Amino acid sequence: MAKTATPTTLPADIRLMNVTAALLAAIGVCTIGAVLLMWVMRQPLFAVQSIRVEGDLAHNSALTIRANAAPRLSGNFFTLDLSAARRAFEAVPWVRQAIVQRVWPNRLRVLLEEHRAAALWDGGGEATDKLVNSFGEVFEANLGDVEDEALPTLRGPEAAAAQMLAMLGRLQPVLAPMEARIDALELSGRGSWRVELDSGAEIELGRGTDDEVVARTERFVSTVTQVTSRYQRPLQYADLRHNEGYAVRLKGISTAVDPSGKPARK
Repeated sequence: MAKTATPTTLPADIRLMNVTAALLAAIGVCTIGAVLLMWVMRQPLFAVQSIRVEGDLAHNSALTIRANAAPRLSGNFFTLDLSAARRAFEAVPWVRQAIVQRVWPNRLRVLLEEHRAAALWDGGGEATDKLVNSFGEVFEANLGDVEDEALPTLRGPEAAAAQMLAMLGRLQPVLAPMEARIDALELSGRGSWRVELDSGAEIELGRGTDDEVVARTERFVSTVTQVTSRYQRPLQYADLRHNEGYAVRLKGISTAVDPSGKPARK
């Protein structure tokens, strides 16, 4: 009867030696592969050769944007930091947002969104020129690039810029029956609103929620025309901060008006 051969079990030290050799071989292959990959990545073929700029550009040309942002870019197609590249493009004047994408093998595609100026921003004596965009964000730009010469001015805490822009949009149609446009809107540190009209008139709107201020302005507009019509004088100043009415100053006349709209000459 033939005997069955029994597999020989290798000693533990030999098995350990084989595993170690295999592991070292794998590490060697990976190291060589990494070195080869780094060599390939550094080849001139992958240096960024072109930057394609897209978007609705009103204040910049693609050439100007590339000229401003390109010197701030470092690395090639593989090593370029996209976040740093985005910041480089967003540092260009009038650029609000940039999306930077790689395009194989050596190009960049940049999608840009420009600021749309909605108002001028009065920074309280700051030297830099600032505006407010349609999102209520304050940004720096050359005021000479603004095409709309009738932009209103906002004054107040920069953190409240979005609230002020929204209030501007609500107050303008309320004041429209006075045939005047808001030239400046101010919000004090204590939360009191004030407007200057293009007619030269100034109106103290007072404090309160946005809805309360708008409602107070609506009541004023609905009755002040009676006062100006009676005296045939233009409005110079109005103070709506009174609980029982408001005070107005026409050219040469000061008048207090109760909620019923009846003026009392002073």
